[in-house]
Amino acid sequence: MTQPAPPQPTPPAPPPHWQPLVGHRPPLPPPVSPAGQPLASFVDRLLAYLIDAGIAVAVLMVIAVPAMVVVFVATLPDQLEVRPDGTVTDPDLWPFFLGIILLDLGIIAVGAVLTYVYYVEMMFRSGQTVGKKVMKIKIVPLDPAATLTRGHAVKRWLVFWVAGTVLPFFSYLDGLWQLWDKPYQQCLHDKFAETVVVKVPA
Repeated sequence: MTQPAPPQPTPPAPPPHWQPLVGHRPPLPPPVSPAGQPLASFVDRLLAYLIDAGIAVAVLMVIAVPAMVVVFVATLPDQLEVRPDGTVTDPDLWPFFLGIILLDLGIIAVGAVLTYVYYVEMMFRSGQTVGKKVMKIKIVPLDPAATLTRGHAVKRWLVFWVAGTVLPFFSYLDGLWQLWDKPYQQCLHDKFAETVVVKVPA
């Protein structure tokens, strides 16, 4: 009689599909604010800034262009005065340059007022500018128990606009700071004002 073949060993079952590979790290959870809200991304903040800057520049140009025309009309004709004998007088450029200097100072002053109204008075009530509303992001205090105040908005404006106007390259450092800031991806004006920018539900 033929002897039955001995049972073959069962091969080991493959590892479950969910078992992580050796050395594989699970993805990090998305960063959140102290209140648990998802943080706004760099792209969202950049696009919101470009929208707000476009609005501010457009409003400022509406004021600046007519003022520039007035300066040119008021000063340039005097530089082309013709004598009775047909010769042209030597131009006195001081009134023209003085007008340009005063125009620049006026534009800076008007820009300060406009940006204060836009980034402080209009923003702090809801935590959003037009650009932030479009991109669905919002400014909130770093302290979850606090409420956004005018003081927060003023501090942000002082660093964002005033310091950026006095030190032009500071604006780039301020805006890029969020790329390496941990854990709340704050810009320097966020840190100074103790605020953070979060996503809001669509």
